Amino acid sequence: MTISPSDDPEYDLAVIGAGAAGLAGAVTAAELGLSVALLDTSSQLGGQFYRHPAPALGATRPEALHHDWSTFTDLRRRLTDSGVTHLAGHHVWTVVRAEPKDLWDVHAVTGADGNGERPARVRARAVLLATGAYERQLPFPGWTLPGVVGAGGAQAMLKSGLVVPGIGVSSVRAQPRAGIGVSSVRAQPRAGIGVSPARAQPRAGGRVVVAGSGPLLLAVAASLVTAGARVPAVVEAAGYLGYARHLRVLAANPHKMAEAAVHGTALLRHGVRLRTRSAVTQVHGADRVEAVTVSRLDRDWRPVRGSGRRIACDALAVGFGLVPQLELATGLGCATRRTRDGSHALDLDAQQQTSVPGIWAAGETGGIGGVQLACVEGELAGLAIAARLGGRPALTESGRARALGRRRDRMRAFASVMAAAHAPGAGWTRWLDDTTDVCRCEEVSAGHIREAVADYGARDARTVKLLTRAGMGWCQGRMCGTAVACLAAEGPGAEPSPSPERRPLAVPVRLEVLGALAEVTASGAGDPEESADPEKGAGR
Repeated sequence: MTISPSDDPEYDLAVIGAGAAGLAGAVTAAELGLSVALLDTSSQLGGQFYRHPAPALGATRPEALHHDWSTFTDLRRRLTDSGVTHLAGHHVWTVVRAEPKDLWDVHAVTGADGNGERPARVRARAVLLATGAYERQLPFPGWTLPGVVGAGGAQAMLKSGLVVPGIGVSSVRAQPRAGIGVSSVRAQPRAGIGVSPARAQPRAGGRVVVAGSGPLLLAVAASLVTAGARVPAVVEAAGYLGYARHLRVLAANPHKMAEAAVHGTALLRHGVRLRTRSAVTQVHGADRVEAVTVSRLDRDWRPVRGSGRRIACDALAVGFGLVPQLELATGLGCATRRTRDGSHALDLDAQQQTSVPGIWAAGETGGIGGVQLACVEGELAGLAIAARLGGRPALTESGRARALGRRRDRMRAFASVMAAAHAPGAGWTRWLDDTTDVCRCEEVSAGHIREAVADYGARDARTVKLLTRAGMGWCQGRMCGTAVACLAAEGPGAEPSPSPERRPLAVPVRLEVLGALAEVTASGAGDPEESADPEKGAGR
């Protein structure tokens, strides 16, 4: 297996991620005359937000499961007309400096799971990172039972597979409700389409508790009840009073209030109860979810003694917001900043450029803010990249760029308020007993992590990982990283919220792929170890 430098396509811009931010950046840059490659792991455009059923499912109105669908269809049309090269099924595992020095090598593995027969490489003068985010999970006793799924995962199951946790595809046939239900989706039962990720048996009218924190919960619950599920409760660990202290920011973002009103109306119509300052602190069941315990929380998210109430259900959709996906960026040495919810995001300038020249970013990589902000930032980045590569600095001073910048700033202000309102309280670790698995991949319990902190002097998540293997599994800490860091921070002298680790590989890669890259390096096509100035951004 070899990669020939002469076979690699070369573009002005490589965009990594075909969600809202990546699509907006790609089409904007292409319409301004740049040659653009758009790489994404999925076979479909749209990213996580605009997930939609495969054609084989026969969905006639996929827009019934989305709001703002017209934005996606417009971006998709512009992409078709733009000449952008869409490289689907490309899992980008690293970006490195190429020879000559004004080029970047984007390395990927192909296939549905990155298991294609050969690696791929794209060369570009600039790179736009639009890699999105993944769900933040905080563990609790019973969270590994079949039937517990991520809140965003539940929505993805519904959008792409017409599957509801605890129900299955054959029951996703809601009665028509003012034209917004999924009765028009017309999903038919098909073998192999169900809720196998949760190992749940299909059951009509399944009960799904939605829990965690963040505005995504309202959207998920509204989608589920529209699709025919029963939602006994939406359990929000934080409250909404934090928003009320920022009325000026709310007034500047009326679309956010409109979204909340739409979701809230759907929940009220279906009699869904909203419990704030509460959390699911235990899941009950023998071989699958049968019920959950919901406890009241104090201001630090510690469970209030004696407040637990049991709710019967068939599934639990749980998530505590989103975390920017930064592996490629930190591998390049891009600087990060700490957000108000304790996670990290890229530190970007007014033109969406990172601290590494030639690398731009848009969307959730700069902080969680939603699909409309992602579109604005993608377009702004496309303008800035076209201005830089095309020698047209006037593009960044145009009325269009100034208007985009103002919209971006307004929505970023709201994103900051949202992050603060739903930031996890330090007391959430009191949900855990010592037998609760924190790292599911390596089966590392809370007790083992606490032992590493108390008895062996671990003061940060990296040391905990070295002592316990927490975070060394297949997901590379995406599921357990926040929990491990919080438990490590409980020790004396702990380092609060250290910068994300810098890793040379963003996704798992087979050794033969690395061997093929080594052959190219030996031929003088680029040094995989030389990616960016190591003094900038997060350290190794």
